[in-house]
Order: sequence, then C-alpha cells, then structure tokens
Amino acid sequence: MKSANHNHQHSPNRFAVIPTSVRLNADPQYSGKGVTIAFLDSGFYPHPDLLEPTNRIIAYKDLTGERNSLDQDDKSESWQWHGTQTSIAAAGNGHLCDGVYRGLAHESQLVLVKVSENGRITEENIARGVKWVIKNRDRYAIRVLNISLGGDEDVPCSKSIIDQAAEEAIRNGIVVVAAAGNSGADGSHSIPPANSPSVITVGGYHDNNQLGGNSLDLYHSNFGETADGSIKPEIVAPAMWVAAPILPGTSFYDRAEALSHLAAAPDYQLQSLAREFEEKAELPENLRFADPAGIRGFVEGSLNQQKIVASHYQHVDGTSFAAPIVTSIVTQMIEANPKLTPGAVKNILISTADRISNAPAIRQGYGLVNARRAVDLAKKEHHALNTVGCSPPRVQNGRLVFVYHDDEARSVSLAGDFNGWKGAANPLIRDSSGLWLAEVKTPAVGRYQYKFIVDGKRWTEDPSNGMKVLDGYGGLNSLLVIE
Repeated sequence: MKSANHNHQHSPNRFAVIPTSVRLNADPQYSGKGVTIAFLDSGFYPHPDLLEPTNRIIAYKDLTGERNSLDQDDKSESWQWHGTQTSIAAAGNGHLCDGVYRGLAHESQLVLVKVSENGRITEENIARGVKWVIKNRDRYAIRVLNISLGGDEDVPCSKSIIDQAAEEAIRNGIVVVAAAGNSGADGSHSIPPANSPSVITVGGYHDNNQLGGNSLDLYHSNFGETADGSIKPEIVAPAMWVAAPILPGTSFYDRAEALSHLAAAPDYQLQSLAREFEEKAELPENLRFADPAGIRGFVEGSLNQQKIVASHYQHVDGTSFAAPIVTSIVTQMIEANPKLTPGAVKNILISTADRISNAPAIRQGYGLVNARRAVDLAKKEHHALNTVGCSPPRVQNGRLVFVYHDDEARSVSLAGDFNGWKGAANPLIRDSSGLWLAEVKTPAVGRYQYKFIVDGKRWTEDPSNGMKVLDGYGGLNSLLVIE
C-alpha cells in the first residue's frame, strides 16, 4: 500500500496538463505491447519510466562511443535530456507519477540510439544511426523509428544521406516518423529526414490545455514545399502542454521535488517545511519566516514559471514531442494489426486526420492526428499498400494510372486540369483487391493539378502524392508533373 505522503508527493499539482491518452481520446486496449520502437536522439538517461517494474530498453547503441552503457549511477548529462523526454513522451509508463503521464505505447520495447558527440549532432551520425537501425531491424524486431532531430538544410532527397537512409528504412518495413521542426514562423521548410517523401512528418498544434476542441491553434512548425516539391508536414499532433520527465540527478529535479512537496503541504506545516527545503527549493531569504500565504504564493508562482506539473515532470513544447506522440499511435496501430506496411500506416494516419477548419491547409497537412480512429481503421486494414503513401500517379503503357485507397467510399472520381475539373469524366473503379483505380491518356508535357471526389461531395488531395499546391480556396491540390 502506498503512503499518503507518496500520493501527495507524486500526484500532479494544480498546474497539471492533460495526459496524452485523455487529450487524444486514445483506445486504452492498446499499449504497444509486442512492438519495438527505435529512437534516434542526442542521448538518453536510464529513467524509471522505462526501467520499472520491467526494463523495456532491449538495446542501447552509442554510435560515438562516448557512453556505451546506460547506468543510473552515472552522472546525468545535459545532452541526455532530449532523448529521454522524447522516448518517454511515446513509451514511458508513468512510474514516477502513478501512471498519470504514461505514453500511449507504455508497454512497447525500446531501442535507443545515441548520435551526438560532445553534444553535437552531425548529418553523418544521423545517417549512421538510421543504417544501424536497418541493420538491426530483425534482431530487435524494430517496426517504428522516431527521429526528433534533423540535418542542416532542406536539399533534394537524392543529395541527402539522411533522406536516402530514411527511405531505405521504409523500404525495409520500418515506419519512420520525424519532427517537422520549430521554425515555421521564420518561413523555414522541413530538413532531413522530415523533408523525405515517404517519412511521416509531424507538425504541431496546441489546445491551450483545454479539452473540447474549441481552442485549437497551430504551433509554429516548419511547413511548405521541400526541395523535392513535397508539401510537409502530413499531420499535426500536440506540440505544447506535453508532459515529460525532468532529468534526474540535476538541481532542477531536486528543486521540482522540493517545490512539489511544499505545494502539497497543509498551511500549518509550510513554515517549518520552508526552512527544511529552503536550499533545494531556492526560496528567497525573506520567505523563511513568511506567513503560509506568502510561501504558497512563491511556490505556486515557481511551479507555473518552471512548467512543473508533478514532482518529476514538467510540460514541454516542440515538434520533437509531437513526433513521438504520433510514433506511439503508430505503435498501437501495429499492435492492432502487425501486418501493416509503412505505406498502409501513413495512408491510415492521414485519411483519419481532422483538419482545423480555420487554419491554412499547407501548415497542417491532412490535419490533427486522430488516435482512436487510426487504430480502428488499422484493425480493419487488409491491403499491403506498398505503393500507397509515398508515390505519385505512374505512367503505364502510355496511360496515367491513379490509385486511391478508401474502403468506406461508395464512389470515387478524378477531377483535374486534364479533364476540365469534371469528375464525372473519370470515375475510379474498385479492383478485386479493393483499391480504387483510374486510367487516363497521358497528357502533354507540363504541370497539372488534380483532386479526388469521394462519394460525390468530398474533394481531397491524393494521399499517395506528396507534391501539392495551394488551390486558392484555403486547401491544396495534388500536383502532377509530366516531363
């Protein structure tokens, strides 16, 4: 039985954030059990949320040789912070918060790959890390790779060693999820691997820590046309108010623990506790003999300012954390249907997303990730979809072949520049496998825009074609280039 003190000390404070599972209305039946996620990051700390009661870290690789093992007795380093938080945002079990802030994939297994050297991350090491994951895919049964970091600049896929490695990973059956980046306010596009055509690139949104969906806004994620012509991101996930662990062994960890203890204390204990925790809580001298109201005011102001939401947790922001949330949903999808290919996963995620109606489509891709709907559709999926999710229409025997996947559609037609935007001219036919297909005569050399019309009323871009342009009505058209 847990003591009352344990519950007070570990429970969230009044600045608590909404747990991810509640925020996304995720299906509690799925927890990533039996699925292995690889995380590529600057470094990792052996955190209790991954180690207790069972150690779920099945492999750790330091590509730079700086730290070849994870040992809780070792001094924690600043470069371990980022990877610890990204991995736990996806797969932590909330051991230090009584399970409140556990990730959606809290029973998954983890492979952790450190790519920083003296805190510095190079493109060569990121690419090496991806290739190490590919090489060890079968050994550890790796199905998903999360990359919440990136290269130096947006260059064509053919010129990026990171992009080439990411595409190779996807061809080898690994779903690759990457953070879009946080410089959209500066007009920046995503960088490798987030600019890679087949990668699931995740931008961010925030809900002001409110349930109900009435106060949604987009985060300042990188967005727009990449050097290859793809539009990124494909999807957005929570990028603010995300609970993540405070790095143990740091003064901030000690301060958060002390402040949380004070916040949970009754008024009659505050003065004596303030003297006891004065140093760790970094209380100013004039509070030593202050009244309870003065002490509590300082404590609560500090908790709010430092974003501390429980003794060992704070809330963080950035697409670095939106990506692992999507990674955890992907893990649930694969748990529900282990036969899913990377193409199927990507197609399901974007086809079940919800657009924010008052925000530009180019900044949010297909919209907000819908965890429950994605898992529900994953359970029903029976297509391999190896070609869907990463390739545009193809020319075959002089004809242009379009493929669309929607098992629930009753009719699909094709409208574009090449048929005067008349959907009735080119209906798609459902083939024996259940995919919708259409063939049109290959048009002359040039650039063409098109959309699919589903059930005669819903106009949508082609999920298998990353190249898009603004349609002039707040949405996007798919772009086809005939050379």
